[in-house]
Amino acid sequence: MSLFSPDSILGGRGSEPSRSAIIIGCGFIGEATADLLFQEGWAVRGVCATVDSATKFSNKPYAVEVCDASQVVHLRQFASASAPPDLIVFCASSRGGGEKEYRDLYLRGIQNLLEVWPRAQLLFTSSTSVYGQTQGELVDEESPTNPTPTTGKVLLEVEQVVLASGGTAARLAGIYGPGRTALMKKFLTGEAILEAGGHRWTNQIHRDDASRALVHLINAPPGIYNVCDDKPTTQLEIYQWLADFFRRPLPPEGFIDFRRKRGWTSKRVSNQKLRALAWAPQWPSYQSAIPDLALTVRNLVGSW
Repeated sequence: MSLFSPDSILGGRGSEPSRSAIIIGCGFIGEATADLLFQEGWAVRGVCATVDSATKFSNKPYAVEVCDASQVVHLRQFASASAPPDLIVFCASSRGGGEKEYRDLYLRGIQNLLEVWPRAQLLFTSSTSVYGQTQGELVDEESPTNPTPTTGKVLLEVEQVVLASGGTAARLAGIYGPGRTALMKKFLTGEAILEAGGHRWTNQIHRDDASRALVHLINAPPGIYNVCDDKPTTQLEIYQWLADFFRRPLPPEGFIDFRRKRGWTSKRVSNQKLRALAWAPQWPSYQSAIPDLALTVRNLVGSW
């Protein structure tokens, strides 16, 4: 895969060198974040865990390479190919792993990055799943964190390592976006169920709003920030929006699934700390994104 042209990111010969960023996990969020940084003049290197994943980005104007950040030997080899980065964005996906996978990927990966590039600014994408509230409480960055799943506990450990290094932890809500919206796909394929009436609170963020928030946080004071839209919604409310849009009946009621990977919670996550930094979501609610999402999902599930 060809490297980007220096002139294309520095604004021509004679310009000051741009800042450099490495995106660990150039996937759904990472790709969008890398694109934004490149557009803003950063020298970007993307990282994927496998050759197959990296090959998908062969048309990018920046390099996307293969490296396993959980293996410090691999990371040192990768690091030897260029100068230390100014910024590391760690947004790799565990792809459904458990506690061991989380420790290997997130905890060991972050520790390795800090060992190899101790002076780089670090931005880690955590999750709002670290909030274990179940009664519809309004939670912010100062609220207690007591997740039930061990994976959530590992994320809290990683956050502490990141914060101790002077970095930032962005707690992302449920991510949806072009071609990826589990709720809409379940609704259209008939798999959706209103669990115990659908009164559980959920929190979401559009992929593009999440990536813009990450770029926004580069210049923010280090710390913890919730990244979610303006409107926490109940499961019933979301399916009612979808029923109205597609002119279909609501899903049937069913039992609560307490075996969720990220644990069963019901809370309303506040984004006010991030909003106070002059960030605002383009899609303030899931409802506002439904028309655009429907166009991409149509290609995945057929005619609706």
